Amino acid sequence: MTMGKYVRITDTSLRDGSHAIRHQFTVDQVTRAVKALDEAGVPMIEVTHGDGLAGSSINYGFSATNELELIEAACATAKRAKIAVLLLPGIGTIHDIKEAQKRGAKACRIATHCTEADISAQHIAATKELGMEAITFLMMSHMIEPKELLAQAKLMESYGADVVYVVDSAGAQTMDMVKARVTALREGLDPKTHVGFHAHNNLGLGVANAVVAVECGADNIDGSVRGLGAGAGNAATEAIVAVFNKMGIETGIDLYAVADLAEEFVGKELGLTPIVNRSSLIIGYAGVYSSFLLHAERAAKQFGVPAHKVLEEVGRRKAVGGQEDLVLQVAAELAAQGAGDGKAQEPALAGAAK
Repeated sequence: MTMGKYVRITDTSLRDGSHAIRHQFTVDQVTRAVKALDEAGVPMIEVTHGDGLAGSSINYGFSATNELELIEAACATAKRAKIAVLLLPGIGTIHDIKEAQKRGAKACRIATHCTEADISAQHIAATKELGMEAITFLMMSHMIEPKELLAQAKLMESYGADVVYVVDSAGAQTMDMVKARVTALREGLDPKTHVGFHAHNNLGLGVANAVVAVECGADNIDGSVRGLGAGAGNAATEAIVAVFNKMGIETGIDLYAVADLAEEFVGKELGLTPIVNRSSLIIGYAGVYSSFLLHAERAAKQFGVPAHKVLEEVGRRKAVGGQEDLVLQVAAELAAQGAGDGKAQEPALAGAAK
């Protein structure tokens, strides 16, 4: 069924992966990673703060380097790949999109909570007016039923979106859940509108879910080298390419080149290995926004409570992206209730920077 199909892979290591290193990428690191990804044939590379344009803040974490410098360096380096940026309405603005476009960005990925597509209209319109590709994200898509998700996707399509993504921000979806949501979009949207899927690996299903998404009609898939990303990380780009090669799905990417980058840059230089541990597993199980992991670990250390218990309670309260302050509140409440166990918290990523 999938033999001979082409799927566009976007590597998000330099955006979603920013969460894993607390937004500390340097110009040199971005330049070297983009050069390697571009030479490997990756067609689209996403570069921004983990929370998108203008994400550098006390709420989300400050970047070591102004993201516009990183975007400019990436655009100057890439010879074939498009450089994409992420924007969350309410964090970034149309002005930020314009500044990214001036520096060479060719696509803007506009992300909203899965029930709030209506706040993306002006950002999509501005992106199209600038001649950029408009790619839209419906985040935390496990929180609503496929029929509701389709209604939100149709809004984004009506505003001019070129691609609409089902985004498993919490890594909470089983393969059946992915099948239902991607199928709903593929069957319900105009055939000219592309459908994408963005996985997190909190339940260990990232690559499997990407395969299911393609089998159900998605033709845009996100990955990151060695899975570098929030929570337990994303579906690993090199694993996606290897599996797709075996399935006869075309990506145009050199497997060995991206595997080298994963090993040398993420593994050896950054010293990171995304893993499914207790806290990241609870993120997927409880349906928590993946980027809450480091916030929960900091709060757990501050208040002397288990990070996984903080995450479990945050999930019970159905928190969504933008409610990072709730993590601190929950940790304080658990401490007041005597929930501390005095045990050290496990790191989100093996070898993660302190």
